[in-house]
Amino acid sequence: MTAKEILSPGKTAAERRPVRMVEADMPLLEVLPRLLDTPGRELGVSDGGVSVGVIDQASMLEGLGRMIAARDDCSVITVECRPEEYSASLLAHAVEDSDAHLVDLFTAPSDDGSIQVTLRVRHRDPSAAVRSLERYDFHVVDAHASEGGLRDAEVAAERLLALQTLLNV
Repeated sequence: MTAKEILSPGKTAAERRPVRMVEADMPLLEVLPRLLDTPGRELGVSDGGVSVGVIDQASMLEGLGRMIAARDDCSVITVECRPEEYSASLLAHAVEDSDAHLVDLFTAPSDDGSIQVTLRVRHRDPSAAVRSLERYDFHVVDAHASEGGLRDAEVAAERLLALQTLLNV
């Protein structure tokens, strides 16, 4: 996704007079830090020297939201590692070893110098992926099952209880 794809509707650079400009084909992830460093939290967008619009915080948030596909069958796992141990391919391999698919991977520096990696895996229950990541010597900080997975587990438990009651009659 590029800067020209997240222009704020109804705002032109002529009206707003943004302090900084970016090129229309600049990737969204490069636009974000520039937007955060701009005093008015607005950037002008130019295409070949011609102003085409403005990006503000709301349009940036909407653009980032479109980049993350909504899924109700995913769990979220957070791991922490030292920078020299970080490998996206090794993390993906560990997740795939648990018969799950890696949907998203986000990294952020921690206060202690390590890297915190948030993984979204396509599996309602993250426990198999957590075990696999730990086998690969990644330190799992947090894991959350998808809401759908928790409801399914509760329904399955109720059905097993009902079946057990019927069998005992």
